Amino acid sequence: MTYQWAIIGAGPAGIAAVGELIDQGVNPSSIAWIDPNFTVGDFGALWQNVPSNTKVNLFLKFLNSVDAFEYKTCTENFALNQADPHHTCRLGMMAEPLQWVTEQLKKKVKAIKGTAENLALSERTWKIKLADQTIAASSVVLATGAVPKNLAFAEPAIIPLQDAMDSERIHHHCKPEDTVAVFGSSHSAILVLRNLVESGVRRVINFYRTPLRYAVYLDDLILFDDTGLKGPTAEWAKENVDGTLPANLERVYSNEANIAHQLPQCDKVVYAVGFDRRTLPVIEGMGPLSYIEECGIIAPGLFGLGIAYPEGKYNALGIYEYRVGLWKFMDYLQRIVPIWMKYST
Repeated sequence: MTYQWAIIGAGPAGIAAVGELIDQGVNPSSIAWIDPNFTVGDFGALWQNVPSNTKVNLFLKFLNSVDAFEYKTCTENFALNQADPHHTCRLGMMAEPLQWVTEQLKKKVKAIKGTAENLALSERTWKIKLADQTIAASSVVLATGAVPKNLAFAEPAIIPLQDAMDSERIHHHCKPEDTVAVFGSSHSAILVLRNLVESGVRRVINFYRTPLRYAVYLDDLILFDDTGLKGPTAEWAKENVDGTLPANLERVYSNEANIAHQLPQCDKVVYAVGFDRRTLPVIEGMGPLSYIEECGIIAPGLFGLGIAYPEGKYNALGIYEYRVGLWKFMDYLQRIVPIWMKYST
């Protein structure tokens, strides 16, 4: 059987893609959905205890914007439904209803548990190789996510970003006498700095290259919506980074001389310097592929969505930003799916 669509990945972007294709009239039985676990991807597995910079009302908007999700008829009393819609929340509050939505969608489409290892285009059909089978699809959506970047320093020992951003798991990696380096000045980096400072480690050294940016809510747009600090993270940064540094926190400009001098003094390091697109699945016969940032097209019948393939867009002030966030993925998807449906193999 050749499926009409195959969705690779069951994180938030994959969930959105499956639901929106059904809403657009694609027969659910002609959709193959591939994921090793179907537990909301990294969002559900790694980041549940991390504070979001997205307000609750936008999470609810995501859940209610697709009829195929059936969330409007859900009787589960999720904590997200009771949260203040104008405040942010931890990501786990969104992971719970997303898992419920996943189970509803799995009943409608062909859910295949496994990892897509290889893609090849032949006779206008994509062949998708898994460990134990090969399936075919006319069109494929890559919603495969991204992994934190690491820098090429030989030492010290790396604390995984997902653990450093978790106020509970960070304690498994640090001792009170440690000196910990943190590279970066993004939302992720500030969360890490706060966790380390409040954990009571002896010294935290933040290597940064750019001043902090804060999201500002204007009448018709949000300045630095995709790159600026928001919510409690922004408030903490204003007081403790751009305000009075805590006794165990210091910041140094990230240049070669400072790194050579300061990094050897550190016992551990956290890299909060962005994410790299996952390389799987391998795409045969096409060499390195990019995507069109305005519509997610990678190749005929091959499309990308989510944190690995975000929309690039100029805002009203002429600033080019990548739109990252669950509602932004959904808003983007609903505009480009009609294009995808015509740009098939």
